[in-house]
Amino acid sequence: MNKLLPTVFLLTGSASALNAADGVSPSPYTLTEIFGLPVTNSILTTWVISILLIVAIRFSVGTPKLIPGKGQAVLENLIGGLRDLLLPIVGKKAFPLAFPLLIGLFLFIMIHNWSGLIPGVGVFGFYDDHGHLKYWMRPASADLNATFGMALVAMAAWLFISLKVAGPKFFIWELFGNKADKKETPTPIYLLLAPIFLMVGVIEVVSISFRPISLSFRLFGNVFGGENLLTSMTGLAPYIVPIPFYLYEVLVGVVQALIFTLLVAIYIGLMTNHDEDHAH
Repeated sequence: MNKLLPTVFLLTGSASALNAADGVSPSPYTLTEIFGLPVTNSILTTWVISILLIVAIRFSVGTPKLIPGKGQAVLENLIGGLRDLLLPIVGKKAFPLAFPLLIGLFLFIMIHNWSGLIPGVGVFGFYDDHGHLKYWMRPASADLNATFGMALVAMAAWLFISLKVAGPKFFIWELFGNKADKKETPTPIYLLLAPIFLMVGVIEVVSISFRPISLSFRLFGNVFGGENLLTSMTGLAPYIVPIPFYLYEVLVGVVQALIFTLLVAIYIGLMTNHDEDHAH
């Protein structure tokens, strides 16, 4: 066959049985191209989820009111809970800059983690020349490209917020500066400690450069592993047995989104959450 077979619709049981044999592909499928750029199934899912999220919030909240409705109350409680959790971590100075980023990361990641549980995701698609089902929808957090992209954005925001709040001078001192108290440390020892702290700063820079890798692989590994688990269990017993695993993945989706968000908040707080005396 030289051309793709017509688009097909598979029942959940048969699709899961087919995918259980091959497992979930670690890389996304290219569906089409726009201006020479590939559009993958994870990109399509990102667009769909983003549009649905905007529409859902718009219609559930509408115009904010003094006495909130149900939709507005849910969002206000969510925002308030995250605010109380993140404010002590990032500090008061960095909070206005960091909070929009952090709550956006949390909601975006959590919803995409859950998107793999929606009926139809991983079911609708088409067959390629080799007889493999290429499905239209794939959770963005099960795509290493997406998780790595989010990690790069998060670290770029970390650098901007850190320099904006703490200042370049304190930023460099925090990495490479001599942390010993000059008044209480003998001068020879203080001078000997300077190259040690400099080497520690170099090690810290190497550690920071690996943060996008650790953030992206942690999220990708957990969500991709969950996709394979659900596919295997649904292929073995498609009706009742997978239910506990679906409930488990709901919990994993929240936990992984929270871990990603808290780690970014901690990275920001390590540079910005200092009292004025310590900063000086």
